[in-house]
Amino acid sequence: MDHIITVYTENVHLAEEGPAVEIIDQTRLPNEEVMLTLSEREELYEAIATLRVRGAPAIGIFAGYAMYVLAAQTKCRDFDAFYAEFLENKAYLDASRPTAVNLRHALDKMEAALLENKERPIDEIISALRRQALVIHQEDIDMCLAISAFGLELVKEGDGILTHCNAGALATSRYGTGLGTLLLAKEMGIELRAYCDETRPLLQGARLTTYELQKAGVDCTLICDNMASLVMKEGKINAVFVGCDRVAANGDTANKIGTSGLAILAKYYNIPFYVFCPSSTIDFKCCTGEDIKIELRDPREIKELYFEKPIALPEVKCYNPAFDVTDHTLITAIVTEKGIVRPPFEENLRRLFT
Repeated sequence: MDHIITVYTENVHLAEEGPAVEIIDQTRLPNEEVMLTLSEREELYEAIATLRVRGAPAIGIFAGYAMYVLAAQTKCRDFDAFYAEFLENKAYLDASRPTAVNLRHALDKMEAALLENKERPIDEIISALRRQALVIHQEDIDMCLAISAFGLELVKEGDGILTHCNAGALATSRYGTGLGTLLLAKEMGIELRAYCDETRPLLQGARLTTYELQKAGVDCTLICDNMASLVMKEGKINAVFVGCDRVAANGDTANKIGTSGLAILAKYYNIPFYVFCPSSTIDFKCCTGEDIKIELRDPREIKELYFEKPIALPEVKCYNPAFDVTDHTLITAIVTEKGIVRPPFEENLRRLFT
């Protein structure tokens, strides 16, 4: 099968010369396709914090590579000193964004790989870290393809799919989660219609989702966030597909701000609401959505970002949560790499994954 995804199949990868990580700078899309080569501790942190790399799975992949890159720069020859430096770097990167669980999962996997090899020389431990980072990446590629394939069971030719934020290859690897089914369907000759929320204030839907779908040849229409209700009422939407940054044990999901409102609208209009996620996004230590820390971001993103001039007075206060939590009672199903999970979520998620 020929893959239609081209420019962003390797949106996060190890540089050929390094050690360094290469990423597509997502803050420059869709008008500029710029690759960044990163190796310094501060710039690796900054890439996550400023959304140069974004999407929960992509952040996890990036974090794995970043920990290897930092470890490869060590001057420590003693294990205890090396491990202390590793833990310091781990805590530093972990603080870059608080909501997505994939970041912590990847960092924990890298630490586990280090400890499994602690009796070996430092150079061999570093090689083990490199292998583990590559495994994290490959696992996400495999999971995204499986998730996308399961999603095909939820659509038929000509369906209209409403998307929010960006859950495609840019946010993950290869196909993506929430967009993966649309991209895979296109490869298989199944024509779907996408209606893409712009996703204020960072406009990931406008800048990134339509960029991916347009390049892939998927029929896509951009709408403002506040148009979703009308589009649903007009019968244009057969399902809502979203990704997520964390799934609680009871099935509550945290995703880009505005997702919860879409779920409420979908419930009102009797439209299925599907959340797509790899198992790396499920946090069984988090009981409910009430336990998910919601990241608050710079108010300037609302008033200034992507505008030629500020759209509000400087003294106007802003509240800028990056995510909201969708209650599990509003979710029709959660699509994972192991299958489609339906309510009761707490029981069925644990049965499938533990």
